[in-house]
Amino acid sequence: MYVYDEFDRAFLAERVADFRDQVERRLSGALTEDEFKPLRLMNGVYLQLHAYMLRVAIPYGTLSSDQLRRMAHVARVYDRGYGHFTTRQNIQFNWIKLEDLPQAMADLGEVGVHGIQTSGNCIRNVTTDQWAGATPEEFDDPRIWAEILRQYSTFHPEFTYLPRKFKIAITAAPKDRAATKVHDVGLRLHRNEDGELGFEVLVGGGLGRTPFVGKSIRPFLPVRDILSYIEAIMRVYNQFGRRDNIYKARIKILVHEIGAEAFAEAVEAEWANIRDGALQLTDEIIDDIRARFLYPDFAAVEDQPAEMTAALEDPRFATWYRNSVHRHKVPGYSIVTISLKPVGAPPGDATADQMDVVADLADAYAFHEIRVGHEQNLCLPNVAQKDLPELWRQLDAAGLATPNVNHVSDIIACPGLDYCALANARAIPVAQEISKRFADLDRSRSIGRLHVNISGCINACGHHHVGHIGILGVEKNGQEFYQITLGGRADEHAQLGTLLGPAVSYDQVPGLIEDIVDAYLELRASPKELFVDTVHRLGVEPFKERVYATH
Repeated sequence: MYVYDEFDRAFLAERVADFRDQVERRLSGALTEDEFKPLRLMNGVYLQLHAYMLRVAIPYGTLSSDQLRRMAHVARVYDRGYGHFTTRQNIQFNWIKLEDLPQAMADLGEVGVHGIQTSGNCIRNVTTDQWAGATPEEFDDPRIWAEILRQYSTFHPEFTYLPRKFKIAITAAPKDRAATKVHDVGLRLHRNEDGELGFEVLVGGGLGRTPFVGKSIRPFLPVRDILSYIEAIMRVYNQFGRRDNIYKARIKILVHEIGAEAFAEAVEAEWANIRDGALQLTDEIIDDIRARFLYPDFAAVEDQPAEMTAALEDPRFATWYRNSVHRHKVPGYSIVTISLKPVGAPPGDATADQMDVVADLADAYAFHEIRVGHEQNLCLPNVAQKDLPELWRQLDAAGLATPNVNHVSDIIACPGLDYCALANARAIPVAQEISKRFADLDRSRSIGRLHVNISGCINACGHHHVGHIGILGVEKNGQEFYQITLGGRADEHAQLGTLLGPAVSYDQVPGLIEDIVDAYLELRASPKELFVDTVHRLGVEPFKERVYATH
């Protein structure tokens, strides 16, 4: 956990005071909605389909139990009793009244949580691997570098009004759990042949109306140069990014139009002027940030203890353990993923009571720490194996032990037309119905790893382009239709999905997904071949032939 200081707390208090004054002026009529819009967006406040929505940043996906408990308080007191976790490690409250927003922000600010730079044309919340600091795969804790970038980017005077929003993701493990290749900038932390720590830098990734996978412009950048190199990227984008057309303003369009090589040359030229300046990180700066992260004082505990051996005789616990528990870098400990995708429920939602339960369990078993993942699930990164049986029992009692992580019912979905003013179609009800169709755990296990992503409009907040099965809601003559893509992926082998065929109506989607899965079970080379690998081997035509023959 990163430990915030008095400067951080005073900064947030001043920000809340400013926003309270702005809200009072809006309520009194002194500010019109158009005048209020840029002020609220700087604090993560959107005007959605039915109400204002507050988006709160969870920097690099790390929460303390006190912070999660305070989010539960906000959901309970100011909202409708729940919050929605997003694909970019934020939480959204969809029903807060405008007059209550300043006090909700003040309550969150007391525990170091805010909505700053979760909206607007600025550098957004920097995201990373939810297993950071715990997985044995990683080269370093990527949160250190995410925090450095957070401090650098917050209210950066030159990059507060970029051509468009800007998103950075970092991974430090060979397995990419942060979807770095579909961000404006993706940073892959690794070591070179001499053992030096540095970043591969990717630019121009992104989804939405015009999706692209990021291009590598520098295979290895020493860690001390990360701020100056990001600064160079931002300057090139700020100067040459288009401002005449909102649909062509993202950095991915600039990289695509001039080419990755030309973009890299422009960045290198800009970087040459600043690389040895004030932005170069010293060991003292890096060590200071690293020292502000408090790590658990791991006790020496038994690996695979007797408690685990006995508990695994219970088939329900054994199923959850195989699905939701992962290896930790410290013997005797585990990483636990908590599914927020119970069958028939909105993906990514957690009630205030559930948030309180998770906070209490983090206090009891996980050193007071919780993580939020790209897949809209939660994670307890540091749990002693001996505590897993009791942790499971309490999660199960709270409806939080669904063992469907990475299965077909572990669906990523945006809020869609139920909340969003931009959406063309519903996403949540589609996800709910699909999860019901695949509620049988034995069937899900036989299918294996399969990611379904749903977006309610072309803005792609559900990342449908990189779902193994992607579902995009579109509007046709006032009715909801859905396009289906196959073969996308957001990991280290990121790839955009291929359109399967004509869009289908709302009521046809669940059955069509079942048909796709049934076709996969017939077409796969063996039970070990994953859905996405079958699609890559055969293409979409064999699926198209089977699926559209029945629709």
